[in-house]
Amino acid sequence: MSIKYPDTQLFLNGEWRDALAKESLEIINPATEEVIGKVSHARKEDLDIALNAAEKAFNSWKNVSAYERSKILRKAADIVRSKADEIATLMTLEQGKPLVEAKMETMGAADSIDWYAEEGRRAYGRIIPSRAPQGVYQFVFKEAVGVVAAFTPWNFPLNQVVKKVAAAFAAGCTAIVKGPEETPASVAELIKAFDEAGMPKGSINLVYGIPAEISEYLIAHPIVRKVTFTGSTAVGKLLASLAGTHMKRVTMELGGHSPAIVCEDADVKAAVKILSANKFRNAGQVCISPTRFLVHDSVYEEFVDGFVEQAEALNVGNGLDEGVKMGPLAHDRRLTAIEGFVSDAVENGAKVLTGGKRKGNKGYFFEPTVMTNVSNDARIMNEEPFGPLAPINSFSSIDEVIEEANRLNYGLAAYAYTNSAKTAQDLGQAIESGQVSINHHGLGLVDTPFGGVKDSGYGSEGGPEGLDAYMTTKLVSQTGL
Repeated sequence: MSIKYPDTQLFLNGEWRDALAKESLEIINPATEEVIGKVSHARKEDLDIALNAAEKAFNSWKNVSAYERSKILRKAADIVRSKADEIATLMTLEQGKPLVEAKMETMGAADSIDWYAEEGRRAYGRIIPSRAPQGVYQFVFKEAVGVVAAFTPWNFPLNQVVKKVAAAFAAGCTAIVKGPEETPASVAELIKAFDEAGMPKGSINLVYGIPAEISEYLIAHPIVRKVTFTGSTAVGKLLASLAGTHMKRVTMELGGHSPAIVCEDADVKAAVKILSANKFRNAGQVCISPTRFLVHDSVYEEFVDGFVEQAEALNVGNGLDEGVKMGPLAHDRRLTAIEGFVSDAVENGAKVLTGGKRKGNKGYFFEPTVMTNVSNDARIMNEEPFGPLAPINSFSSIDEVIEEANRLNYGLAAYAYTNSAKTAQDLGQAIESGQVSINHHGLGLVDTPFGGVKDSGYGSEGGPEGLDAYMTTKLVSQTGL
């Protein structure tokens, strides 16, 4: 599908408009390094418009019945589906991922809206039996928390926004989205779908700009009552600290460094196929990507050989081209970072079996890379790589691999492959992670909770927990009249 990439404006109080200061940022296609468009750059005066609009809209939207809110959300989902080809093309142009992955993300966003449209209708309270002999009634109500400030990254432009705003709107909240400057157009299309579906004026606002400036202003502002952020642990800690100063409710979905354990009794071929596909998905720029491969001595060579074969078979190129399985890294900063991880690992004794360098000299492409003999002193074994790098080490015992899996202060996701029910149970209980997937890749579904422990954050998106994050609990205790 051939479309012209548009310039992206801010969406404030129901209107698409340039920033008041007329500032903008350039958008670069990571596959070609060409400037393809611009995005408006918000300042504090633009944020004030969004804040006032969201506050005014909240006072009415919170009183709309869950049933009526559900109708609007379902209509928004249908609009997203109707524009899926266009939205996916925009996403590939600005982010780089293969078109088929962009289309899946777009359709997944529509499904997420539908799911929360229904879940919002079932945000039940309860009646608690009273200890008093008679005449006392204890009611528990769920109420919308208020105006939400949502901060989202570029790796999954639609998925990261929709997980926040669909739940927020279903709960009765209004929102200000600080979208990703690298991938603004696809996010803008999602916001348009909500607006066209009938969301009240001011209920959804979209801004772009300097992340630190926007977050410091919005989080501290008294109108904002809920903060939700997806991004790095370092930034998340700063934002959580700021939110804590102002007693704001927070959901933090932060970085990970997911161990992928392959036991001696595992189906090695299945493990290779599933783990390699998910390692190189979105060029490894996935917070729950498997990043430390820990394989039992007895099946180590078989796993490594299979993984190398899968990596070398990947067609790397422009995501718009037919048959491409892995696109470029999102921007030049990621390219520099990935090159640094590889050189550091090699300096610490790692052996590069395939890949290890930039692919070509145009676009931010990096070869799918497999490394062995990777020291725990190497940066890649301690810092989230966020790229197409697969360090594979061996282990001898379950106790040893559990210790390694829990060594880091991350706990977002973990994977394990075994045909032993006991081993599966032991690993599921012992691994310190918000999510553990065994013998398949079953994370990130809208009806399941998504969140981490330790430095990977707190709170959940997805599932009923994702809706609860945007609601407060109120007890009303009264006597009969």
